Amino acid sequence: MPEKNIEVWPGRPYPLGAVYDGKGVNFALFSDNAYGIDLCLFDAHNNETRIKINERTHNHWHIYLPGIKPGQKYGYRVHGPYEPHKGIRFNANKLLIDPYAKALDGVFQWNDAMYGYIPGSSDEDLSFNEMDSAPYVPKCLVVDDHFNWEGDQRLNIPLHETIIYETHVKGFSKLAPNIPESIRGTYAGIAHASSIEYFKKIGINAVELMPIHQSVTEHRLINQRLTNFWGYNTIGFFAPDTKYSSSVIDGNQVKEFKQMVKDLHRAGIEVILDVVYNHTAEGNHSGPTLCFRGIDNKSYYRLSPDDLRHYVDYTGTGNTFNTVHPTVLRLIMDSLRYWVTEMHVDGFRFDLAPVLAREFDDVDKWGSFFDVLHQDPILSQVKLIAEPWDLGENGFQVGNFPAGWMEWNAKYRDCIRRFWRGDDEVLPEFANRLTGSSDLYFDNWRTPTASINFITAHDGFTLADLVAYNEKHNEANGEDNKDGENYNHSWNHGVEGPTDNPEILQLRKQQIFNFLSTLFLSQGVPMLVAGDEMGRTQKGNNNAYCQDNDISWINWKQKDEQLLDFTSKLIHFRKKHPVFCRRKWFKYQPIRGQDVTDIEWFTPDGIGMNEQQWNETFAKTLGVFLSGLGVRAVSDKGVPIVDDSFFIIFHSRAESIPFILPAEKWGKKWLKILDTSELSFNEEGLAPPLQPGQQIEVKERTVMLFRELPSKE
Repeated sequence: MPEKNIEVWPGRPYPLGAVYDGKGVNFALFSDNAYGIDLCLFDAHNNETRIKINERTHNHWHIYLPGIKPGQKYGYRVHGPYEPHKGIRFNANKLLIDPYAKALDGVFQWNDAMYGYIPGSSDEDLSFNEMDSAPYVPKCLVVDDHFNWEGDQRLNIPLHETIIYETHVKGFSKLAPNIPESIRGTYAGIAHASSIEYFKKIGINAVELMPIHQSVTEHRLINQRLTNFWGYNTIGFFAPDTKYSSSVIDGNQVKEFKQMVKDLHRAGIEVILDVVYNHTAEGNHSGPTLCFRGIDNKSYYRLSPDDLRHYVDYTGTGNTFNTVHPTVLRLIMDSLRYWVTEMHVDGFRFDLAPVLAREFDDVDKWGSFFDVLHQDPILSQVKLIAEPWDLGENGFQVGNFPAGWMEWNAKYRDCIRRFWRGDDEVLPEFANRLTGSSDLYFDNWRTPTASINFITAHDGFTLADLVAYNEKHNEANGEDNKDGENYNHSWNHGVEGPTDNPEILQLRKQQIFNFLSTLFLSQGVPMLVAGDEMGRTQKGNNNAYCQDNDISWINWKQKDEQLLDFTSKLIHFRKKHPVFCRRKWFKYQPIRGQDVTDIEWFTPDGIGMNEQQWNETFAKTLGVFLSGLGVRAVSDKGVPIVDDSFFIIFHSRAESIPFILPAEKWGKKWLKILDTSELSFNEEGLAPPLQPGQQIEVKERTVMLFRELPSKE
């Protein structure tokens, strides 16, 4: 415990964290209100040596230890008053994680010693806990940043060409039979040759990984024998989570993550991280003291101005990270920059992004967080995706993020679900969502690619469950089915859950084909959730955050090959046809030298839609003409981009209808290539070509896609 004969130098206040320079390690830690700080070193047997840090530059405490090498385990003990009513919660009996730690040596083992107060005390969090938490807290590891990237760089895939696949590191490969058991559920599993082959097969070019920052499973879940599987409970913003590494010896998880990125990049696949900077794993005033709370509670968290003992909570987790504090804002930017420069990731999806923009109480899209991010020469060039809602007042901010940002478009999700459920008064919005949601993103120089289009996400029903359940079934979560979203716009098609009825099963699959067809024929950036392409079910659970089991893991042996084949064909088709991947908005104006516009809408009578028809309550059928000459984009060399022209029919009624194809000026010959009523897609054609003005039958709840044939065909 006392200091050994260790050579100590003053060190430098910057950069923060533990930085190895080849000769030793500089340690630097921010704390504005501490009285003193001990650097704690641990040997292979976790014997502790404490070294008092004597150097302080402003509010940065620093020390340099020559001879220390990568693999060294360490942590901090921070001294100061324990006055919860004043928002101060120092307790040097708690070993604290370095906020800038790049790797940890294990996971947290829950024990009463991890709380700054005495659990169960009549004084609650006002009591003072003298138990030592070091035996139960993972140690930070000094990391050598060297890695042979072999020239790897970010791929910079254009937004309009991006197809996102949202997945969970463990859930994706835990049951994958083609991956060695030793690396299933790990970063190496994602990068395994069979995984990459699968990604290429279905056609995605960006994997969006659910949180991989070091996280903690809440004590409550541990007591219920559950796990925070999703990982939205971060404690280390620089550290790859040890749970997803095949080995954590000497911080191997860092190298394994880098190798994953490198291998995916070689295959032309980007890596986007789902990041959670809005709160931490320390929870509310009753939570544990693991890191930020014990280092400087008043600086790192937003405290209630009327009662500094308690926390502002815009997140539903008990606390809110204090992004208006300069040092906290810098930590977030340093973390983001680290993942881009050192780990080579291609972008980020920000969980509960409005929290980061709350300067006081209101969301300010011109606030300091956005200003700093947009001025950064590195971060301003990567993909930035917002989950544009939080739990605070006016928290739903879809369409309100500044230029340069993409957003999860919840209005797209809800509208498409409602349309295919057969709801009334949806058609005008459906047309808007299909064409990129200009009502949300046209201003501020934003383009259709600002919209991340999705039908499902990790949070909610899977696509298979969306068509099989009217209600959520979250009993396994231990919250009496009170958790999870109640308004899912789902439809079970006659039976709740599994059924042997062949007609219901056929209609459910057809609806899945409808959803996928709509998603990949819409303007914007499509996002597919892992497993939806093969019929994965969560058995009606729409909030499987705590299910580290077969509810959440992809069951590769039960994949629906027909659905998988359809999805793959659809994605590859989209990638070949720029008319579905527009960079700019439709102009609804005639194309030069042509008698048609770049887009036109038709009724089943084969005539253009008028205002009255758009507003008819019962209207649920729509024809869409897309001109291949109206793409209005050029290649990288300035050559105009042209494509085939297409005609799409969307029909959500419960009965068949006749539909007359448009007049000859819109297309001289049409080849049907997709028909969801037949569960069929073939670019070479599903039937003989059709003539303009010809009447066809459109079966109930169907998408049909036609390609215009050149005259010679």
